[in-house]
Amino acid sequence: MRIGAACVASLLVLLVSAPAVGAEHEVTQKNKSFPVSELKIKKGDSVKFTNADPFFHNIFSLSPAKSFDLGSYGNGESKTVVFDTAGQVDVECAIHPMMQLTIKVE
Repeated sequence: MRIGAACVASLLVLLVSAPAVGAEHEVTQKNKSFPVSELKIKKGDSVKFTNADPFFHNIFSLSPAKSFDLGSYGNGESKTVVFDTAGQVDVECAIHPMMQLTIKVE
């Protein structure tokens, strides 16, 4: 079976314009804390926030680079955020204000 030049050109356009899939990082909440105080990731990466505590967490950020509120979620549950803009994202827990994390998106 022969593929015409137009089909090959269309396929190349699709491959070049297809969004790259970013890496997934995991940040586990345990003992009312994050495992690190700073995380460096690339634009397009995602962070999976997993609750390993026996009580609820509510992870959020009001940062201009990425604003989000994951709502309350319990032990064993995870929520994922994609970071699509470069900049600094300050992350906290609405229930435990001493929980703070800085995500630097390059």
